Amino acid sequence: MQMNRGWHPGTRSADECSLLQGLWGKGNIVTQNVSSGAAAPEQFDVNREAGANKLHGGAVGLIGVLFLTVTGAAPESAMLGNVPFAAGFGNGIYVPAAFLLATIVLTIFSVGYAAMARKVSAVGGFYSFISQGLGREAGMSAGLASLASYSVFEASLYGLFAFFGNAFVKTHFGVDVGWLWFALGAAALCAVLSYRDVQVSAAILGIALILEVIILSIFDFGVITAATGTNFQTESFNILAVLTPVAEQKVGDVEIAAGAAAVGIFMAFWSWVGFEMAPNYAEESKDPKRIIPLSLYISVIGLGLFYIFTSWCAVSAYPTEGDMLAKATKDSSNFFLAPLSQFVGPWASDLMGALILTSSFACGMAFHNTAARYMYSLAREGVLPHALSRTHHAFKSPHIASFTQSLLAVIWISLFAYFLGTDDPNAQAYVAIYTMLAILGTMLLLILQAVVSLAIIAYFRANPSDDAGVLSTVIAPVIAFVAQVYLVYLLVQNLATFGGSGSFGSNIPWIALAIIVIGFIWGVVLRIVSPNVYARIGRMVFND
Repeated sequence: MQMNRGWHPGTRSADECSLLQGLWGKGNIVTQNVSSGAAAPEQFDVNREAGANKLHGGAVGLIGVLFLTVTGAAPESAMLGNVPFAAGFGNGIYVPAAFLLATIVLTIFSVGYAAMARKVSAVGGFYSFISQGLGREAGMSAGLASLASYSVFEASLYGLFAFFGNAFVKTHFGVDVGWLWFALGAAALCAVLSYRDVQVSAAILGIALILEVIILSIFDFGVITAATGTNFQTESFNILAVLTPVAEQKVGDVEIAAGAAAVGIFMAFWSWVGFEMAPNYAEESKDPKRIIPLSLYISVIGLGLFYIFTSWCAVSAYPTEGDMLAKATKDSSNFFLAPLSQFVGPWASDLMGALILTSSFACGMAFHNTAARYMYSLAREGVLPHALSRTHHAFKSPHIASFTQSLLAVIWISLFAYFLGTDDPNAQAYVAIYTMLAILGTMLLLILQAVVSLAIIAYFRANPSDDAGVLSTVIAPVIAFVAQVYLVYLLVQNLATFGGSGSFGSNIPWIALAIIVIGFIWGVVLRIVSPNVYARIGRMVFND
């Protein structure tokens, strides 16, 4: 296989080509003298790299990978945070249909994504896939965008944790603890836990995930077995009516504005953020070429079925559609808690209120682990300082990258606190940190999923495979690309509805674009100044 045809390493001296490498540190960056004109391989196997820092190989199986990734989707946070908004300001009783649509589209996306994961096992995930499919410049852009996306996701979830933590302590103990302390405390705890072996993270996230599923299942059981006060309709699953918005109406003394169906659809897709992290654990999993694709399908379809049913129970838990809409728009924090208290008991409502804390923390921890692994991957290939690629001598965790990501999360949180203040948990912790950073991260992620769909097509066109047919290498990626681009369009068009009308929120599309462009330019600079580093962009793989 040949290098990118546009690159001619022999035209520069060895000193010139190693300039940027010298800035970052020697480490284990170079295994071949690319500047001599010899063609470099398209992939570098980490198992054959002398002195390469490796993660804990074979540390987790299928269940462990599912715990590490599905917790990122945070089922309880997704249901309690997204369903009321989707119903009240989006498409009302058709929220289950929106989740059905998302399940279908993301399953189609997973067909091509899983096919790529079988061929390329790399900690870099999107970064590696896009680099090997569309070239190193695009890969570098994806690497920076991926790192930024998961980095802000962690801070975002600590904003949610802080909001609910402040409310929980105030309600149950009568003490008003500032939300900033909850956010910083969550970041510190995550830093300590993520410092250790990935098995520790898998165990903690697994417990949190199981508890989330149990409490939501109790909610479903309580609503569906209630003798009165429910309004179940099979029409809620009508995918052909998913674009039907909430109509302007008045319920009692509650004025309900006309909704935007696109909001309901986007909130449904938002609920899966995290499942796509599975390829980032390829090096630490047993039999990654089997486990990673399988975990993608299980998480997408499993979450889909659970989301569809739970959202149906949620929108059906009220006597009339009007009652449901009034609750969703005016008292969304109790949208799940009120029916749970009524149909099961106050104890269940209190338990769900407590578990939203473990859910949001676990979700933040899952994003932390992925951000740290992107940082580690970029450093191991020489793009970031070499120190970030070091692994702990005993735990084999990317401990320096993990600590750096914790520091970044603290910086994001502190900046919001400095500019907005710390006296209003709803406006500052929930709306600003949680919502705005989540929208920025989601926009970057949707763009990456669209681009990786193109990368899959390009990769298999250049590297035909007998075990990957036209469905997984062309048809599914094309459908996924169109769907992801449409979702980005929906987000931009409805940004103000999501609360993005402030100075930061209104500039989210430009911030995302700037990150992508900077990454691409960085790749071009590396190509000119340091071909040795450029050669390795997205090319470090794990071949077991």
